[in-house]
Amino acid sequence: MFQTFFWILAIWFIVNVIWMWFQLNNQSLQKTFAWINVAAIIIGFWVYYGVTHDAGGITPWFLTINWVNVVIACIQFYFGYRQNN
Repeated sequence: MFQTFFWILAIWFIVNVIWMWFQLNNQSLQKTFAWINVAAIIIGFWVYYGVTHDAGGITPWFLTINWVNVVIACIQFYFGYRQNN
């Protein structure tokens, strides 16, 4: 289960970052992706802290992806809810 969720989050992270980068001015898309990213963050931390796993392997990468997703979500919320003058 741990490894499956890692790969799901990793693929989501790649798609999310690429799409976000090319659609910075699309506020609707940024808002949608930011809220999806919040769900991914909650699921990611729930899996990380709720499932038994080895100390090595992909564990540090799983935690890294979770924290980087937090930063990406903050950026997406900024671009999604900013006021354009």
